Amino acid sequence: MPVAPGCLSEEQEAAEAGLHGQSDLRDRGERASAAAIPKRGGGMFEIREDDMTGEATRALLALHLAGMHASSPPGSVFALDLTGLQLPGITVWTAWRDERVACVGALKTLSATHGEVKSMRVHPDFAGQGAGAAMLDHIIGSACDRGLTRLSLETGRGPAFEAAVRLYARRGFLPGDAFADYPQTAFNQFFHLDVGTGR
Repeated sequence: MPVAPGCLSEEQEAAEAGLHGQSDLRDRGERASAAAIPKRGGGMFEIREDDMTGEATRALLALHLAGMHASSPPGSVFALDLTGLQLPGITVWTAWRDERVACVGALKTLSATHGEVKSMRVHPDFAGQGAGAAMLDHIIGSACDRGLTRLSLETGRGPAFEAAVRLYARRGFLPGDAFADYPQTAFNQFFHLDVGTGR
C-alpha cells in the first residue's frame, strides 16, 4: 500500500521529487516550524505555525467562517472560530508567499493515533496556485511525525466544496462514515486517510 504524501522517509521524498537536496529542509527528520514548499510555477510557500494573533491570519479565518455559513444550511457549520482553534490539541499553520498569507489549515488531535484536518482555506488571491496542496501535504506530514495513523475530515456538499474535495481525493482521502461527535446529515460528508509513519 503506498505511503501517504508527507510520510515518506527523507530518501524516499528525494527520490519521489527528484530533488536530492530536499532533505535539507529537515533537521534529522524533524519538521521545522517553517518549511519552504515548492509551488507550481517555481514560486515558494513558507509554512509557519501560527498563534493567530496577526491581522492577516484573523482576516482569513473570518473569511473562512463567513464562507462556510454562506454555503451551508443553518446548523450545518462545524468550522471552528478563533476561540475553538486556540483549544489544546489543535495546531494551526499558515502558508505565506512574499509576506502575504495564502492559506490556513489546522490539525486537531483526536486520540494518540487519530487526527482531524480543520480550517483549510485558501485566500482568493492565491486560488489555483498550489497553496492548499502545500498546506495539506504539510498537515499530513505533521500527522506522520506525531505518530498518527489516520486522518479524517468533515466537509459539505455543493460547488463551494468541490475544489477541496478534489484535492482530498488526489491525496488519497476516501469517503467514509461520520467520526468523533459529528452528526451525519444529507449535507455533510466525511473523508479518511490511513497514513504511515515511514520515518
